[in-house]
Amino acid sequence: MGNQQLLIIVIAVVIISIAIAVGVTLFRDSAASSNRDQLVVDLAQYAVRAQAYYRRPSAFGGGESSFNGLSMGRITSSSANINGTYTLDPDPVGGSPASIKLVGIGTETGIDGASPVKVVMVVLSDTMSVDESAGN
Repeated sequence: MGNQQLLIIVIAVVIISIAIAVGVTLFRDSAASSNRDQLVVDLAQYAVRAQAYYRRPSAFGGGESSFNGLSMGRITSSSANINGTYTLDPDPVGGSPASIKLVGIGTETGIDGASPVKVVMVVLSDTMSVDESAGN
């Protein structure tokens, strides 16, 4: 009877170990997904501010139908918060590009398991979209 009880204990330990490993993985994936969602929300707010700059006349500190001269400092006073760090590509914007890119680097590890979560939002004069190919 001792061998059978030992076998049951070993099997229970293996099952519990597997359950803990699965739980940790699910928690990590949930944290990364949540961080990605938070970055998208923040980037959408910054995109709206960039579009307002685009529409604002130059006499009032805007781009007058251009992103030319836009910088991250004109969009927000702080380019980092609890969700991540945000940049404008390029910063400052030169010329007359039809679109700009806002990049958010999160605080959680991304899909690849090595680098942080990354979200890239492409902003045009009247629309915005997340560039799925450039993210992590």
